[in-house]
Amino acid sequence: MNYRELGNTGIMISEVSFGTWAIGGSWGRTSDTEALKSLEYAMDQGVNFFDTADVYGDGHSEELLAKATKGKEDQIHIATKFCRQGDIFDPKNYSYEKVSAYCEDSLRRLNREAIDLYQIHCPATEILREGSVFDVLDRLKKEGKIRHYGVSVETVEEGLICLENPNVKSLQIIFNMFRQKPLENLIPEAYQKGVGLLVRLPLASGLLTGKFTAEHVFEADDHRRFNENGEAFNVGETFAGLGFRKGVELADELKWIAEGRRSMASAALRWILDQKQITCIIPGFKNVKQVEDNLSALDTKPFSAEEQKEIQRFYQEKVRDFVRGPY
Repeated sequence: MNYRELGNTGIMISEVSFGTWAIGGSWGRTSDTEALKSLEYAMDQGVNFFDTADVYGDGHSEELLAKATKGKEDQIHIATKFCRQGDIFDPKNYSYEKVSAYCEDSLRRLNREAIDLYQIHCPATEILREGSVFDVLDRLKKEGKIRHYGVSVETVEEGLICLENPNVKSLQIIFNMFRQKPLENLIPEAYQKGVGLLVRLPLASGLLTGKFTAEHVFEADDHRRFNENGEAFNVGETFAGLGFRKGVELADELKWIAEGRRSMASAALRWILDQKQITCIIPGFKNVKQVEDNLSALDTKPFSAEEQKEIQRFYQEKVRDFVRGPY
């Protein structure tokens, strides 16, 4: 395993880490037994950072992490998120009383004395622009409930707003071969300011595994079925903002990236890791095989300068105009 510093916090985290949305819910059928086995396997391979949220399975993924990391609290870093249990547009949802209660609930489920990284979970842009939520987080940090804080954002604009606050230590962004806009200015600026960058949806909800056909039907409780067009939450959270059929079509055109590499998925993850300003990727998983497949990116051949240019050209000419929603 390779480790990179989380911004300027001094915390070294595994460059391949994992998100726990899938084991909490909204990604189809799950098994707690398999989830715990997968978490144990990941830690045995050197993974020391996991991302979760209070709304993943209504706190269930936090509880699974508590079980999996019991006795390893000093070695395994956990990031969780808040705000989406309430109205993300309501300023009262970000008051000290409300955020402190969210924090205490997460601490109880995680069975920890402090949260390593506490993130605002894709709030309304106006909340970030107004900024008082950061004062609340500063207060929680002084109280010792959180060690550092960051923001999970939907758009480049939101990320740039967050970078104006010197105490924001990380940004969680959607970034993959289908979602390259952050490379233009957000990623360089965050890196220059010493802010860590956590990449979610690195495989564009599975499109970049190359395993889907246009006829595939997802389970009813899978967000890839019920949020394809942004029916439940931001459209960019599903297939990176692409419609499923268009995404499959574009993924088919990218299958060349697997040549000389283990798989299309490991190649797609490797491409992100080749961007040295990125702190880590946090792909999801539901079983040990998916953990293994994601970790294979570590041993995957890097992309040449020519390949990098071709992937950028592909995005500019064939992908960018089909990404829906603000990003």
